[in-house]
Amino acid sequence: MPESSRVISPAARETAKWLLDIKAVNFRPEEPYIFTAGWASPVYIDCRWVISFTEARRRMIEMGVEMLRVEGAMDGVDLVAGGETAGIPYAAWISEATSTPMLYVRKQPKGFGRDAQIEGNMPEGSKVLLVEDLASDGGSKISFVNALRTAGAVVSDIFVVFFYDIFPGALKTLEGANVKLHYLCTWHDVLQVAAEGEYFSPEAIEDVRKFLNDPISWSAAHGGRAEA
Repeated sequence: MPESSRVISPAARETAKWLLDIKAVNFRPEEPYIFTAGWASPVYIDCRWVISFTEARRRMIEMGVEMLRVEGAMDGVDLVAGGETAGIPYAAWISEATSTPMLYVRKQPKGFGRDAQIEGNMPEGSKVLLVEDLASDGGSKISFVNALRTAGAVVSDIFVVFFYDIFPGALKTLEGANVKLHYLCTWHDVLQVAAEGEYFSPEAIEDVRKFLNDPISWSAAHGGRAEA
């Protein structure tokens, strides 16, 4: 769908603009990024970058908390858990904004002492909101959800600032784990705002558009992963 005909929410538009203005978004079609999952991409977003920009992060957290409340994702939540490491600051800000206690989840058990993967006080049966900075194909989110559930938590919702929304099966993967993903904006939102605001050259915009329309073929043609 052409960017000009897409309906973009005010929160998605503002989030995309913040990310572009603070230069958390990078377009590099001529030298693609290779992600951990093996995908080649002409675009990269660094949500860790946001921690240095107080006005941007405050607005994103305000919009995120409002969205979570409207969508019912905060109903009955006992604890907010940040995924190691990028999710931890976002979880801390949401914890503070909602006066909800916080945890964080390690990628792996720490291997000594209590061998804990969950840090913080989490009573059995606690309802936990998992918070991360972004989601691409959903795989790492499942690992954190499983760790929380193994430790006795009830997890039904995940919040991220940014969702790629391009790789096939990402939402189905999360739905299959009985969790709902809540997010402020996607690559399609960023591309629309970037094109309207002329943040990058028309050539770069067009290359990114081709990638978003068929990320698997684009990845395969640029030395990256070739199948879902």
